Amino acid sequence: MTLEGYVPVDVTKMFSAFLNFCYIARKSILTEGDLDTLDTMLQRFHHYRVVFKDAGVRPEGFSLPRQHALVHYRRHIQNFGAPNGLCSSITESMHIAAVKKPWRRSSRYNALQQMLTINLRNDKLAAARIDFQSRGMLDGTCLSETLQMLTRDSDGTLNGDSTDEDVDEDENGHENGSCGPVDSPPILGEVSLALKKGAPCVCTIFDLH
Repeated sequence: MTLEGYVPVDVTKMFSAFLNFCYIARKSILTEGDLDTLDTMLQRFHHYRVVFKDAGVRPEGFSLPRQHALVHYRRHIQNFGAPNGLCSSITESMHIAAVKKPWRRSSRYNALQQMLTINLRNDKLAAARIDFQSRGMLDGTCLSETLQMLTRDSDGTLNGDSTDEDVDEDENGHENGSCGPVDSPPILGEVSLALKKGAPCVCTIFDLH
């Protein structure tokens, strides 16, 4: 599919320059020649995008952060290396955690120091969690640990846990106590659900354990 004949020629040239800029910026290795071509494509993009202002789409000009970021690509590539497909959404998600959420938790008055304190405490909590996990201190929850302690036998094993010496086999070679059907009468239970349109709903459950 082509845009020729459907939009002004400058729109097609603008898209071509922008796509060429993106293709160059996504390369794993960039030479000085590539950076020069990058600047050329950026100049062409800025030259031809004026068509949107002339057509009334952007009558007040352009103030788009991600388009503005394009002018810093060459300097950052020279300082930090090729972006190699780096997406700005990563920095946006970090901005949410480091700026937006601490701002909402602040009093909104002289919030910078409050936000720095919130981030410092969050970093300390994250570091403590990593240290606790490395020591095996965060396996499960407080409730699960309490339940395990209540169900532990005096010798330290959980109730219901069997060792190799405790396992017996029946005449068919099956381990006693293993999961499987049990010969017993079914259990009949009823659950009364919330009222709906003036009539209670009763659910009957058969547990054929």
